[in-house]
Amino acid sequence: MQNAKRKTQNAKRRKRKLTSASAFSLSPCPLVSLSCTSFVAPLLTALLLLCRLPAPAHAEPPDRYATLREQMVEFAIIGQDITNPRVIKVMGQVPRHEFVPRELRAKAYWDEALPIGEQQTISPPFIVASMTEHLDPQATDTVLEIGTGSGYQAAVLSGLVKDVYTIEIQEPLGIRAAALLKRLGYKNIHTRIGDGYKGWAEAAPFDKIIVTCSPEKIPQPLIDQLADGGRMMVPVGQRYQQVLYLYKKRGDKLEKEAVETTMFVPMTGTAENLREVDYDAAHPALVNGGFEKSTVIEGVPDGWYYARRCQIQRDAKAPDGEQVITFSNREPGKFAQILQSFGVDGHQVHALDVELWVRGRDIRPPLNDPMRRPQLVIKFYSDKRGDLNEDSIGPWSGTFDWTRKHGRIKVPRDACMAVLYLGMLGATGEISFDKVSVKPAAGKK
Repeated sequence: MQNAKRKTQNAKRRKRKLTSASAFSLSPCPLVSLSCTSFVAPLLTALLLLCRLPAPAHAEPPDRYATLREQMVEFAIIGQDITNPRVIKVMGQVPRHEFVPRELRAKAYWDEALPIGEQQTISPPFIVASMTEHLDPQATDTVLEIGTGSGYQAAVLSGLVKDVYTIEIQEPLGIRAAALLKRLGYKNIHTRIGDGYKGWAEAAPFDKIIVTCSPEKIPQPLIDQLADGGRMMVPVGQRYQQVLYLYKKRGDKLEKEAVETTMFVPMTGTAENLREVDYDAAHPALVNGGFEKSTVIEGVPDGWYYARRCQIQRDAKAPDGEQVITFSNREPGKFAQILQSFGVDGHQVHALDVELWVRGRDIRPPLNDPMRRPQLVIKFYSDKRGDLNEDSIGPWSGTFDWTRKHGRIKVPRDACMAVLYLGMLGATGEISFDKVSVKPAAGKK
């Protein structure tokens, strides 16, 4: 009787062991078998437990942004004629997604400025790379940056020079950037919260200075703190018309070279208080909409910026004056465009009347994206640099002679700035524009 009882208890124990082993059958590990015997069950149980263990704490998580970063480098860096191999390499290493707000990370590797808070933006990757390349960074350089922002430009410079000193006037941004740069392990970046107009006298002289916000005139302290033979990149000009200059110091003099027409947020603090020319956002208008003036950079119309795959042409049939702007593109998806920014107060201006003349030749959208066709697009932004909405005139396709187009575009109530895009916008063929104008629509808000 006792032997029978012991046999029954042993059978129950064996059943419990098998049941324990098969409990892992929900695991993705393929080693589970419901036909396990009591001999192999303990071994399988151990293997299954190993399958379910988390990765070691020191293991690096996969970089799911790596492919997007590679595409950014290929399209916006190499594709836009950046050639310095050290700059190209570091642009492919710095995780730009870490330097933009979490809700905008899907756009982190787009070639465009993004809001980062406190009415500031992170510059487009191409502009960061271009400014860095023109600085000609050397491993022994000490660099001063005015306008830390989120810390992205400082991070790019960190891998190219000895030390980076960076100043941010907006305290919340400065605190966040310092903490982020420390977390990411950038040890040669020194941060400070203060007025960039004054520079960083204790660490001067600097081999290079880079200014990522726009003063109307170059602050004298920055000139004084630049070493003889040093270089300085700074966008100078009015609030919505600026030129990015490369300055080289020779003794007490600065030699300047216009690099690109551009658009940066204004330098605040002392520089803002010294500004002599302001903009009337209640009466928005375009500058040089007839493309007749090109006095700063040859081939680029004054007042416009980020010109890509376009040229100013003389045209005997031009609707206005003697010159027009023509965009040509043979590779589907490539941008051929030009931009202009202007202020607009959405509380005072309810709509914009837009007019332009356009001519097209063999315009075709990409086969995989029929929505990419030439048009005039206006994007609106709030005082916090956040996207509001956009509207357009067009699109156009095929071949046609000079034609007048016009339309009315509604202005969001919270708008304080707008950016006008003009060009092929990914299509192939050729398109010309002339006599482009924007003015407040008649009537009250």
